[in-house]
Amino acid sequence: MEENIQRMEEGEGEKSFAELLDESGMDQGWLKPGQRVEAMIVKITPEWVFIDVGGKHEGYLDRREFLDAEGNVTVREGETIRAYFLSSRNNEKLFTTKVGSGEAGRTFLADAAQNGIPVEGLVEKEVKGGFEVRVAGDVRGFCPFSQMGLFRVATPADWIGKRLNFRIIEYGERGRNVVVSHRALLEEEQARQKDALKEMLREGMTVKGTVVSLQKFGAFVDLGGIQGLIPISEIAWGHVGDIAEKLAIGQEIEAAILKLDWEKNRISLSLRSNLPDPWERVEAEFPEGSGFTGTVARLTKFGAFVTLIPGVDGLIHISRLGRGKRITHPSEVLKEGQAVAVKIEKIDREAKRISLALAGDAEEEREEEPEDFSKYVGKTSGSFGSLGDALQKKMGAETRK
Repeated sequence: MEENIQRMEEGEGEKSFAELLDESGMDQGWLKPGQRVEAMIVKITPEWVFIDVGGKHEGYLDRREFLDAEGNVTVREGETIRAYFLSSRNNEKLFTTKVGSGEAGRTFLADAAQNGIPVEGLVEKEVKGGFEVRVAGDVRGFCPFSQMGLFRVATPADWIGKRLNFRIIEYGERGRNVVVSHRALLEEEQARQKDALKEMLREGMTVKGTVVSLQKFGAFVDLGGIQGLIPISEIAWGHVGDIAEKLAIGQEIEAAILKLDWEKNRISLSLRSNLPDPWERVEAEFPEGSGFTGTVARLTKFGAFVTLIPGVDGLIHISRLGRGKRITHPSEVLKEGQAVAVKIEKIDREAKRISLALAGDAEEEREEEPEDFSKYVGKTSGSFGSLGDALQKKMGAETRK
């Protein structure tokens, strides 16, 4: 050490003081129990996994922490892992990815509680308010229902018999009162995945995901750390009445990102954006003047919408439904789900609107149609019309005199 410092003072070496300090071994206490590190695996032996924790330091973990159910090692040399420092003995630093069972587990249980080190536990049985979990081999812990997963499951018994990692959220009476949470670790992992997705995701790109929940208004999809919503209107080009007829929980899908709102944690997705737009078929398959048989999709006070192909609807205005006889609602003539023969009268491709008439409807019989039927939507019922407006205007003028 003195020779190294002397060479540095004389300018003979280029090593920094930090490097010389590292070589001297004077900073062996830089790690604190429970401290988390990201370290690369440098060697895997039949008993241990050795990691590089910086400088001349090397740590080790029990190889059994990295075995799967078949006894195969799940990591490889050169891979970076996350580990927690447990203790240092004879300049050897012991790490763990979680506190397991046995005497070592019981020894480090208090440190795990204090420093947030995950502990391995076996879900043994359901009890009032949650589950009984055995941690560190024979220590009995309690996990509330709300702390088991990110979402409440329909059948809690499905958790029983599973070996999971937990975070100790309450530790008292020297281990006789232990409350644990599996959800806390899931949320931390979800937050890490979310940060990674923020850097990767862009509006318009296609992503893969798994359907995790079906609701009346849409489907929630897990994108690997964060969920996105496919609104029911974005599932298909045609009308979707029951989402369960199109999607299933656990189904793998590819969807386009419509909108990203990280402040509100909302991701809007679309399945139909990755499907051919049915309107591209309109020009070739539905020329003006041609006839077609469609299905009445819905009835409104201003007319009947008829589906020609999924995703392409046309409107028969109410003035074209009575065949010369005035009607007050399309339901007097048609009903939803009914097959009806229609004639294509006018197509507005930019607005994606098709005007229809009943097949055989005489042109001269129809009343004058408004150019924009949307004005009928939301019109206040009971309006006096132009005469009422004129009277109100006149009364107002007389009052001001």
